[in-house]
Amino acid sequence: MEQVILVDPQDNELGTQDKLQAHLCGELHRAFSVFVLDADGQLLLQQRAADKYHTAGMWSNTCDGHPRPGETVLYAAQRRLAEEMGIACSLVVRAAFPYRADLGDGLVEHEIDHLLIGRYDADPKPDPNEVGAWKWMDLGAVAEDAEAHAEQYVPWLGIALTYVPYDAILAWAHALDSEA
Repeated sequence: MEQVILVDPQDNELGTQDKLQAHLCGELHRAFSVFVLDADGQLLLQQRAADKYHTAGMWSNTCDGHPRPGETVLYAAQRRLAEEMGIACSLVVRAAFPYRADLGDGLVEHEIDHLLIGRYDADPKPDPNEVGAWKWMDLGAVAEDAEAHAEQYVPWLGIALTYVPYDAILAWAHALDSEA
């Protein structure tokens, strides 16, 4: 049984809970969203596998998930990026924001979502149990399409792009070049 870290609105740890139970009860917990961009500012998107227990078949940012008890957000994000997309790259935590979204079927995402940025310039090798498809797409076009066709995207992607404008994400990704 996978556990998530329950938090208060300031992201202070309160304990743990079964992941499915947290989504059924709408408990506030810690999560992360990884945005991997290439040198041209293209975002690597994944289509969630068809048998995921929520938001199956919807387009999402490069990867997302929840730190396990005892894991940092950065470590958990790097772990899931390798597990889901077969990618190893440096990541930097750039923001955190709260959100709540009804996922249907009695499931609720209620999270403090940590946004991580990375750079990668090759094709991924995704796990087909996690990822149905993938594509590189201009970040500005993603923002526009996610707004126009919200039903095709996971709710946290549009929320992230509202909370942190895509031009800031692009600037952060370009700054990674100078930090390397």
